[in-house]
Amino acid sequence: MNSQNHHELIVSGIHLELTPSLKIFVREKAERLFRHEEHIVRVRVELECDPKHEVGTRFKAKGHIVILGPDINATVEAEECHKAVALLIDKLDRMLAKRHHLQKVKRNHPHAVEFNGVDLPKAI
Repeated sequence: MNSQNHHELIVSGIHLELTPSLKIFVREKAERLFRHEEHIVRVRVELECDPKHEVGTRFKAKGHIVILGPDINATVEAEECHKAVALLIDKLDRMLAKRHHLQKVKRNHPHAVEFNGVDLPKAI
């Protein structure tokens, strides 16, 4: 990550050795998430390899974004670890974009307040 960011990125592997190149790949992909949302506190990526599964779903990537408000969680499965990471970051990016859009719509179109049968004080 850049030295100016104060975001935390945690990468862990389950039944998988994390090579330096894999860590760098995850870090580079996760930078996209930090650019879109400044309120992200922490991103945790868990990479899991299950040799007992069939080849198509051998690698599983789980992402957890700790953010102001409800946290965002996502899981994807793929046949390659790098592909699973790329799919996970894409999914988390879409979820952040959807969350941002919903907050923007809510901010620009607040719910109407009904004052039926309520006596309002007169302005002086």
